[in-house]
Amino acid sequence: MSRWRRSLPGNAIYYTMFALIFVIVFVPIVLVVFGAFKTRTELFQTTPLALPSSFLNFSNFKLAYTQGDMLRGLWNTTIIAFITLCGNAILGTMTAYILNRFQFKLKKVVYGLFLVAMIIPAYTTEIARFQIIHSIGMYDALSAPILIYIGTDIMQIYIYMQFLEKISSQLDESAMLDGATYVRIFRSIIFPLLLPATATLAILKSVTVMNDVYIPFLYMPSKELVTMSTALMKFVGARGSDLSALCAGIVLVLIPSAAVYIAFQRFIFKGLMDGAVKG
Repeated sequence: MSRWRRSLPGNAIYYTMFALIFVIVFVPIVLVVFGAFKTRTELFQTTPLALPSSFLNFSNFKLAYTQGDMLRGLWNTTIIAFITLCGNAILGTMTAYILNRFQFKLKKVVYGLFLVAMIIPAYTTEIARFQIIHSIGMYDALSAPILIYIGTDIMQIYIYMQFLEKISSQLDESAMLDGATYVRIFRSIIFPLLLPATATLAILKSVTVMNDVYIPFLYMPSKELVTMSTALMKFVGARGSDLSALCAGIVLVLIPSAAVYIAFQRFIFKGLMDGAVKG
């Protein structure tokens, strides 16, 4: 009994925090889903948490699909995400392999630059980045967000390096004795063994790319280059907004990323845990 009393304050704090996080995360989603099935009149005349009169009202989804050009947005988003994930995996694994296996004078400096890049807010360097993208002729093209997304970050390098710590360097030495070059070692040994970490990071990166609004909206203003996230901007204007269609569009945007995350969440947690524990 005394043990239960001692643990009661801790349990109360735990469940309170859990309830608070649940409210913060799921209540906005519920509001958006309810709003997607409401008419414009119903949306303004009822409270946000009020149930819609019918969950069979798909007119907002039809409007979001047609006026928002969601099919084109899905196609552009898929192209950006696919090329980004391929390039990101290659650059990330190569960078981690070099930092883990090779010794050179500027190794700590290179690693420190990745840390500095993570600390500095990206918006503070936006003007310089925009000028670079514009000067090399990538502005208003799919290549602009791809080039930005494709860069590696410290989280990727850290996870890959933790996986590399579990891969014995004797494999590299044995392959070199057989005449294999560093490129062959990376291609035939290292990269295949890093596939669990690559799959984990690819899922997380794909969700980030699909949900990003800022970069596609800034670097691809053309209507032909709309993505699923920037398509939502068509329902928001200075003179008025169609909130019902906007809610329906948000639901359509959330479906692909949520489906990817839910389907592969066990691989995400497994990959993170495997990378966090050294063998």
